[in-house]
Amino acid sequence: MNLLTLPGAGEASGDANGVARDGVAAAAKPAAVQPELPSPAHALTNAPAPTSVQLQTALAQLPAIDRLLLDQYLASLAQRDGVAFVKRAAQEELTAQRERIRAGAGAPDSAVLAAAIGERVAELTAPRLKSVINLTGVVIHTNLGRAILGEEAIAAVATAMRNYSALEFDLDDGERGDRDQIVEGLLRELTGAPAATVVNNNAAAVVLALAALAARREVILSRGQLIEIGGSFRLPEIMTTAGCKLVEVGTTNRTHARDYEAALGARTGLIASAHRSNFAVTGFTADVDDATLAAIAHKHGVPYLIDLGSGALIDLAQFGLPREPLPQDALRAGADVVTFSGDKLLGGPQAGIIVGTVAAIARIKKHPLKRALRLSKITLAALEATLRIYASSHRLQERLPTLALLTRSAHDIEATCARVLPCFTRFAGAAFTARTATCQSQIGSGSLPVERLASHAVLLTPAASKGGGRALAALARRLRAMPLPILGRINEGALWFDCRCLLPPDEARLAGQLGEATKFSAGPDPQPGKPPSTPAQ
Repeated sequence: MNLLTLPGAGEASGDANGVARDGVAAAAKPAAVQPELPSPAHALTNAPAPTSVQLQTALAQLPAIDRLLLDQYLASLAQRDGVAFVKRAAQEELTAQRERIRAGAGAPDSAVLAAAIGERVAELTAPRLKSVINLTGVVIHTNLGRAILGEEAIAAVATAMRNYSALEFDLDDGERGDRDQIVEGLLRELTGAPAATVVNNNAAAVVLALAALAARREVILSRGQLIEIGGSFRLPEIMTTAGCKLVEVGTTNRTHARDYEAALGARTGLIASAHRSNFAVTGFTADVDDATLAAIAHKHGVPYLIDLGSGALIDLAQFGLPREPLPQDALRAGADVVTFSGDKLLGGPQAGIIVGTVAAIARIKKHPLKRALRLSKITLAALEATLRIYASSHRLQERLPTLALLTRSAHDIEATCARVLPCFTRFAGAAFTARTATCQSQIGSGSLPVERLASHAVLLTPAASKGGGRALAALARRLRAMPLPILGRINEGALWFDCRCLLPPDEARLAGQLGEATKFSAGPDPQPGKPPSTPAQ
């Protein structure tokens, strides 16, 4: 599927995300609200090239920066957003106006110039990390921030940000503490591990574990597990980065216990296993189970490491979802170290979680990289709150948004599609036909790559077959350019909007801005001084 995401983005889970091309802003995108000023139009004229005298006269009409900053409207912007932003915007706009004048345009009047500067100020002060409405059909979308945090985690983060906290301070003895202790007890309880530690993502967890346990040693791994995930993260290169020598065994589709036995030697540092989280191997295959690999490793006195990747803490089958390998299973099979992510199936913040034996975790925590990769108080607050939800085993689907989205019923999604279909129909206009259809959602981010979830979507199909691809791309650009961008996917000659992740708050915002855009594009041009209003955010 060709998912419309950020330009150049690629989904780590094999979600086949397409590349969204930059486009012009939609006509529906309203200017930032600038009270008592019009939205200016910057149009080049077709006038003949001005004479030298005319050019100098027009350029002389542009006010100096200091004079501009005395304008009542711009002065109010400076009071609100800061003089530096307004001055920078004024300088950029004056430079642009000089180029227009040299191209034959006349000098703008003061109202148009002030409005143009106001628009630039709005661009300078707008956040680059924007919220979006995810209708791509991928729930845990790497390019869109993966898991959505629960309200308890959000509250914990806010508290940690507003206050000093006992991050590395032992309140019992008044001495320096260990920040890992904030979550270690919960991780031990939930996984059954004797010890645990955390770093900033699972890639870091793998690098750190390899460097601490097998630097300058050999690491044995099946050829069928030489995975690559998003951003060109390849296990062979990670081995090199960690200072390990990779020893490949078996073949792409079949690896046997004897292959590992034959590769073991005096230079072996550990045996590793990587969960195929973003692809599947089917047909004539053979793998060695974790218990057998752990026994082989321990017989030769080396540890056994498993990279689970996605990292579910509970059996998802109880919610009607496919089962994902659990760290509890790996530890019971004899693994010395298990790594997994905090922001995928677990539904928490970005984190790399490492659980295992006391000896292995102690070596990992002593490695110099551990400090470089440690979590901040903000992430620890979110992770602790999320883990406490799991520890309670109480109303998990209500308290974990990612789990709620994954388990949302097809009937509920179909009802959502029916409600928003008229909004998309009016917005797209006569150039497109709109309807609803069944579809398949993806879990995403390397989680259960083959499995799909029954869902429903709104489809917009070009009414004319000629130029349909260009029409779809242009429509997708318009939706991405909205104040709250709406992201779908182009597939089979239509623009699909899978409504699995469209919950009531975003549904209201989607309807509001589509309605506003429809009124703006269908109605007369706004009167000077009365730009279209911005939908509620």
